[in-house]
Amino acid sequence: MRIGSPSSSSSRCSRFWSSALRSKRLVSPAEKAARDSSDLGLSRRLGVLDLVLLGIGASIGAGIFVVTGTVARDAGPGVTISFILAGASCVINALCYAELATRFPAVVGGAYLYAYTAFNELTAFLVFGQLMLDYHIGAASIARSLASYLINILELFPVFKDNIPKWIGHGEDIGDVLSINVLAPILLVLLTFILCRGVQESSVVNSLMTVTKVIIVIIVIFAGAFEVDVSNWSPFAPNGLKAIFTGATVVFFAYVGFDAVANSAEESKRPQRDLPIGIIGSLLICIALYIGVCLVITGMVPYNLLGEDAPLAEAFTSKGLKFVSILISVGAVAGLTTTLLVGLYVQSRLYLGLGRDGLLPLIFAKVHPKRHTPIHSQIWVGLVASVLAGLFNVHVLSHILSVGTLTGYSVVSACVVVLRWKDKTNSQVSSSAEREGVICLIAVALCGFASGLLYRYDASFIFLILALVIAAGASAALVFRQGYADAPGFSCPGVPLLPNICIFFNMFLFAQLHHEAWVRFVILCVVMVGVYAVYGQYHANPSAEENVYHRAPEEEAL
Repeated sequence: MRIGSPSSSSSRCSRFWSSALRSKRLVSPAEKAARDSSDLGLSRRLGVLDLVLLGIGASIGAGIFVVTGTVARDAGPGVTISFILAGASCVINALCYAELATRFPAVVGGAYLYAYTAFNELTAFLVFGQLMLDYHIGAASIARSLASYLINILELFPVFKDNIPKWIGHGEDIGDVLSINVLAPILLVLLTFILCRGVQESSVVNSLMTVTKVIIVIIVIFAGAFEVDVSNWSPFAPNGLKAIFTGATVVFFAYVGFDAVANSAEESKRPQRDLPIGIIGSLLICIALYIGVCLVITGMVPYNLLGEDAPLAEAFTSKGLKFVSILISVGAVAGLTTTLLVGLYVQSRLYLGLGRDGLLPLIFAKVHPKRHTPIHSQIWVGLVASVLAGLFNVHVLSHILSVGTLTGYSVVSACVVVLRWKDKTNSQVSSSAEREGVICLIAVALCGFASGLLYRYDASFIFLILALVIAAGASAALVFRQGYADAPGFSCPGVPLLPNICIFFNMFLFAQLHHEAWVRFVILCVVMVGVYAVYGQYHANPSAEENVYHRAPEEEAL
């Protein structure tokens, strides 16, 4: 048969789709219990407190001292409601993550693993690509911010004031793209070394830094409470409900990070019990801290007089409490450090999962026999972040971030619905019913995106209602035309309605992103399909099970 003939092309296309549509088998409870008691792979060292601190460490960075005030400039004291609305949406997303975290064997993978099982191999690979670009650019951007904050603290001392070259920490721009920063890669190398040492060592560092920043936030709240003038809370919503809702779409991303707990499943001592507590508990603590800061900052200073760059620090300085401003800088450093540490940790575990499944080279699947950490994956993510942070002005790419987060959250919510009526161990769902269910989920997502566009560009209210009606119809079809089994372990309530709300709102937020973020989504999908076609489809092994689990020490086991 001649190369390039129609039959050859048809054969290649058939092989591609055959590979792309395969999926992981959802193991039975008995198999899950057997796998959880095996003794290979990563080390189970994380208790429930470690997981809660991991989630807080990933979620609360320097933004708690900045974004609260910047959004309050538009929403007024009503920014508190913005954080409550965004927090409520994140709680629903967290419930979906919590169910899947207890449903699956305690392995790395998170959203990628869930998509691989509920949908197919190609969907999982695309989710990984979108998440990983967010993580790589985000880590580099956070490292540069951390370097800049450290230089700012040093410059508080007269000997360093105006004597530190820009290229050391603030960044020396060379044109529009290149920007030299020496300190950021050094910080990344240091954190990568800590992570390579072992999960226990990195957990101790994260716990210490997270406790430090939480204590500082609590001090800020209590110190500010004595300076609150309740008259500043009136009017509560000076720019109306739309400003509050728009604020909710902005501050939603301040909560992002709780999903990191799901990626630590393989290193959790008691994943069935502790993962839901870690995911939901860390999020609830973050919500409480954000609300406290919002009430303080809007009560201390009239919302229209808040500063733009450092509103909380400026508010305390205006009240003669400069020592609190210094504490805020220390808290910002601690917050950025934990966010960066957890981000690098999560990236390496995702690479580990894809290496095991064959979608990436086998080197990413190797685990150090003594440290029980994926050293090759960890070094790789640290190297990528160091190059980006040291040579490029990654802050200009910030407007294309959050695509991976919203994609991952939406897919995870859809996975909860699909896995409730798609029991792969028994094949209880017909292919036609499965297709109908997936089409309904896609319809909800598209209606969410359309509603977001209509809201963003102030289109006629009638069209917005139409999109909501279609989404409601698709949700009703999922309720009445599909059967749902009870989930083993933790169960997300209100399935399929709550996951559908998640999908709708996540895609609504997707529509609020910069248009370049949409372009990035499409281009990256095309690139990832190409990578899969060239490498992934030939090397993937959905049933790979080697090097997966490590038993907890006897005194720590159940």
